Amino acid sequence: MKEKEALLSLAALAQQARLRIFRALVGAAPGGLTPSALSAMLDVPASTLSFHLKELIHAGLAEVERDGRNLTYRASVRRMDALLAYLSDHCCQGAGRLSSV
Repeated sequence: MKEKEALLSLAALAQQARLRIFRALVGAAPGGLTPSALSAMLDVPASTLSFHLKELIHAGLAEVERDGRNLTYRASVRRMDALLAYLSDHCCQGAGRLSSV
């Protein structure tokens, strides 16, 4: 992951509703959630939810699958893993991993 991609991802998560939505999608992985399920779970209006989901997709943190008229949103676990790897890459004198505390 490049710095620009990391910044885009972190900026998307630096908003309370988007962080909550992303965490819900991560919790529902790999199956994902429909917009109506997300809206009910997080008590977020559909129009607001749509805006935040678009931002997460733009940042590469979420993906959407259409099945007829139904949409299913999923967290991009690959992108999340890449972001975590980017953040911890220079950790611990180059070991790349945090030691257990």
